[in-house]
Amino acid sequence: MTQPAPAFTNRLAQETSPYLRQHMHNPVQWYAWGEEAFAAAREGDRPILLSVGYSTCHWCHVMAHESFENEATAAYMNAQFVNVKLDREERPDIDGLYMSAVQAMTGSGGWPMTVFLTPELRPFYAGTYFPPRDMQGMPSFRRVMESVANAWTGERAKLESNAEALTAHIREASAAPAQPDGWPDDLLPRALENLSQLHDPVNGGFGRAPKFPSPTTLQFLLTQPQGQAMALHSLKAMLRGGICDQLGGGFHRYSVDGGWRVPHFEKMLYDNAQLVRVLLSGYTISRDAELLNGALGTLEYLEREMLSPEGGFYSAQDADSNHIEGLTFVWTPQEFRDVLGDDADEMMAVFGVSESGNFSDPHHPEFGRRSVPYLPTGVAPEQTERVEAARQKLHAARASRIQPGTDDKVLTGWNGLMLAALADAARVTGDGHWLELARRNRDFVRANLTAPDGSLLHTYKDGQAKIGGLLEDHSLYALGLVALYRAGGDLGDLRWAQQLWKVIRRDYWDDGAGVFYTTSRSEAVLLTRRAEFFDAAVLSSHAAAAQLAVWIARYFGDEEAETIARRAVQTYSRELLSAPAGLGGLLFAAAHLLSPETEVAVLGDEQTRQPFERELAGHELPFTVIALSETGEGLPVLEGRGAGTGGGGVAYVCQGRVCELPVRGIEAFRMQLEGL
Repeated sequence: MTQPAPAFTNRLAQETSPYLRQHMHNPVQWYAWGEEAFAAAREGDRPILLSVGYSTCHWCHVMAHESFENEATAAYMNAQFVNVKLDREERPDIDGLYMSAVQAMTGSGGWPMTVFLTPELRPFYAGTYFPPRDMQGMPSFRRVMESVANAWTGERAKLESNAEALTAHIREASAAPAQPDGWPDDLLPRALENLSQLHDPVNGGFGRAPKFPSPTTLQFLLTQPQGQAMALHSLKAMLRGGICDQLGGGFHRYSVDGGWRVPHFEKMLYDNAQLVRVLLSGYTISRDAELLNGALGTLEYLEREMLSPEGGFYSAQDADSNHIEGLTFVWTPQEFRDVLGDDADEMMAVFGVSESGNFSDPHHPEFGRRSVPYLPTGVAPEQTERVEAARQKLHAARASRIQPGTDDKVLTGWNGLMLAALADAARVTGDGHWLELARRNRDFVRANLTAPDGSLLHTYKDGQAKIGGLLEDHSLYALGLVALYRAGGDLGDLRWAQQLWKVIRRDYWDDGAGVFYTTSRSEAVLLTRRAEFFDAAVLSSHAAAAQLAVWIARYFGDEEAETIARRAVQTYSRELLSAPAGLGGLLFAAAHLLSPETEVAVLGDEQTRQPFERELAGHELPFTVIALSETGEGLPVLEGRGAGTGGGGVAYVCQGRVCELPVRGIEAFRMQLEGL
């Protein structure tokens, strides 16, 4: 029998998550995810109402204002349920598990996510955003809660049956597929053909609106000569669209239209870090300065607005300012005139600003229609200086507006993406500033997010690191360390990546199933263990671990790592052909495995290596082992090699473990690199 709700206060003030703290003054009696909430549900025989979101989620804010701040709604929630708030960025493992239930029940997913659970944590009803009133066939949040509460007391057996069925579905959906014997010889050409069918030949990108950047797909395409045109077209279209912040740099989350003009305005560290790497690769291939400038503008934004004093990078910035979506980023013609004076008309044409506008917030019609700046026709060479001057004036004026909130927690995995972006920027541009920032980040994570046993922790805020690291933390940060070694030549970075690989191999790899699970085998299992192989917004943890395994195999001659990488790709080889747009990370790993083994070793001190490193940076060699060393030791590719007595640096270029003659001249080095 359901017991009366106990006297209670909101416990979220004890949490460090910015998302949870946004709700600490709600009249809802929120618990954080944990045993205290589960015990309350068991003791009171109450269902759990699990509400999942993240701090920069626009619709999460909308539901909070409409429902969780409403006294009557909160009173009903408190009377009928044990209410639990979860930050999906702090616990992506739990979020992913219950998202399976939402997708099973509704056919789609998203946030805010609302899941009703038994006290044993089995889901029996789920959805996403629920409005405060019935609208357009969508039941109100109150109606949903009343139906659940009535069924809990009057139709418990039916709910238990639903819970059993949904739990079985989650377990089935999470099970690794049967192991294929291998993958088709034409895997990559077929995947490319399938991607070409999805590519938008007019606007770039893949599929219809809403349109997402898909950085892992673009990164894979850039490794394939037949796919590079699709990737480069997509990158330039995004750089000229409203999804790219034309005034402040960086990228918004996604475009609500097919032409990249009007974004959903939140900015995520993971999008920007991944896109920096893709833009740098695109620049190296094409030598198109627009791509390089886009990458550098994004890095400058990230350093300016997302870098903590300690060297970690924050997670995200909000879509809303003062509860109005896009308020900071949109403009009227009069606002352009106020800032730019006589130059306003020319710049309104450049940035697509008009009286009719292209954006409005449906929740705030009084705000009217305004324009998201974009570049409808690009920038003519003779306009470059005037446009840059206008950008600076507009950005300075924008800084006086109410700014979006920043989620200032530091997530290890996302910082791994950022570490790789900084390292690539240092390697491609030769700018030591980016290398310095990368090493600061490495030192920060080593000091603050590394457990005594060498594993990583997941999140850091206000001097407190917590939550045991997931597969994504270990694999993404290790990939960042590999990129850092390729840029800076500190063997300690590569050794640390190797140590993290050993943690992954021990705690996350399942040899029988052929998958990397998202959670450690030492953790208690919630319903089932899952493998995350599909790239959502971030390179999937399974694909990241597979990519890391290839690098460990190639750098250290680790045959077991090579075998594991092949099996990890092979497990999902059918999916690579049926859904390639969501599997760019695994396609990249497959391309790496299928590529010839190539190695470039450059020996000498930093000064004598520099000309060789600059030449090397001009060649896009995504799968090549790059070894930089002063002493010529520590890796198989360096064994028996040295700078010799001739003075200056020396380079060795190898393919299939057969090396050409060592070279000391840049021209000869260039010719050897062109043969790779």
